[in-house]
Order: sequence, then C-alpha cells, then structure tokens
Amino acid sequence: MAVALGPRAARRLLLLVSALKPGLHVPRAWPAASFGSSVTSAKVAVNGVHLHYLRTGEGEHAVLLLPGMLGSGETDFGPQLKNLNKQLFTVVAWDPRGYGHSRPPDRDFPVEFFERDAKDAVDLMKTLQFKKVSLLGWSDGGITALIAAAKYPSYINKVMVWGANAYVTDEDKAIYEGIRDVSKWSERTRKPLEALYGIDYFARTCEKWVDGINQFKRLPGGNICRHLLPLVQCPTLVVHGERDPLVPRSHADFIHQHVRGSRLHLMPEGKHNLHLRFADEFNKLAEDFLQ
Repeated sequence: MAVALGPRAARRLLLLVSALKPGLHVPRAWPAASFGSSVTSAKVAVNGVHLHYLRTGEGEHAVLLLPGMLGSGETDFGPQLKNLNKQLFTVVAWDPRGYGHSRPPDRDFPVEFFERDAKDAVDLMKTLQFKKVSLLGWSDGGITALIAAAKYPSYINKVMVWGANAYVTDEDKAIYEGIRDVSKWSERTRKPLEALYGIDYFARTCEKWVDGINQFKRLPGGNICRHLLPLVQCPTLVVHGERDPLVPRSHADFIHQHVRGSRLHLMPEGKHNLHLRFADEFNKLAEDFLQ
C-alpha cells in the first residue's frame, strides 16, 4: 500500500534521492591497506559463527565501533580506526554476522536481529577478554548499541550513537523503500559494497534489510527498542546531523528524552555519515566524551 508523504517526508526523500545520484561523492569505503600496519584483522568464534573484526590501539579504555546497514568495520570506520587516540583507547570495529567478512552465514533479518547483534557484540568483546567496553554505534549500529546498553548494563561503560532510531514510522518506511533498489545508488556509494559483497549478494541483502526494518512498523508504535531506552544506565551521547536525509531530528530527540541523563549534540551541517564527512570534529567529540 502506498504511503502518502507529508511535506517534510517528501523533502527527506528528495534529499535521499539526490544523495544517490551518480557523480556525488559519498565518502564511505576505506581500503584496509589505508589503515596502516597498526590495525590488525582477525576472526574469532562467537555464538556459533566466526566474527571478523579490526583492532588498533593499546589504551586501557576498550571501544567497539558498530557499523550501519550492510556495513563493516572496514567500510564504515576508516577515520576512526586511523585517528582515534591509540594511547587512550583500544578500538575494535566489528562486522556483524552476515556482513563484511563475518560470512558465512548469509545475513538474515528475523524480528530479533538487533537483539542478536547486541548479544554477538558483547560476547565478541568478552571473548577478546575486555572487562568493560564503550560503544560507538552508527545507524543500525546505534540501535544495537542502545539495546546492548539496556540488556548488559554492567558491561557497558559509555554509549555514543548517531543516525539511530528506536521506532519506525510510515514516513521512515517510505524512505527505506527509496533505497531498496541499489542500482539507483551513486556509483561511488555502490561500488565499494559491490566489491565487498559481490553484486548479487549486495542487492539481495539490501532488499532483505528493507523488509527486515519495515517489519517493525507492524509492531505497536513501530517499536524497535523504545521500551528498552529507560533501562540504559550508562552515560550516553546522542549525536544528530541536522541535514540527515534518512533519520529526522525527532528520532534523536526521542532517544535523548528517554535515556535518562543523556546528552544531545547537534551538527548543523552533518548528514547521515557525519563521522566520515566531518571526521576530525567527530573524533574530537568522541574522545572528549569517552575520557
């Protein structure tokens, strides 16, 4: 059934379509070689799958970077792996099951897939023998981070999220349908993911993701994790790019209002991938918050 878009949603969809036009530079992929020799790559068995991760730094404060939809540590967090303070932090960027190099298995999207990712993420860091960890989560990774903080409060030190949402609206659903067909994405955005996944797997998994995220719209209030937000006990920073075409300000406000004691930081020029476009500003913000 078609969804009638209001003026704000129509503008968001126009921005999104513009962002996917060929020729527009959307910084996303960072080849592994560009990270330098200080970044190591490995796989470890966790919850019946082999999870891939990148690791750098030797600080006492462990930080896990959680990628967005179809993302991986390699494609989503180049500036953070390169430039977050390696004396203060040990930084791990993981590939959730079915994403990046954590395959097999193929990615699937049961209704509890965010909870599954949260458990995998926590159990990965425990397997790597970190006693406590802070989480930096982008988009889907932000949802996973919030769920992990709510369900495993004694293990989570701090949480920073951006581009995340706790529920799905009709307007969100229409936006997601706008990215279903990856052939309409700009070449600069599409090619690195095709190189990582192969053309067929990438296209098929994107379609499965759209179906997976839209299933929450059928739940009361479009609920993903809104019921868990009051359970988050750790210091939490919610970052929002005010030019984000995918996630409106209302989602950041909702998370801020329902996570007790959280802070909201707005980046007026920030888009959905603000940690890549404004990497220096983002990294300083993250380091100041984590210390």
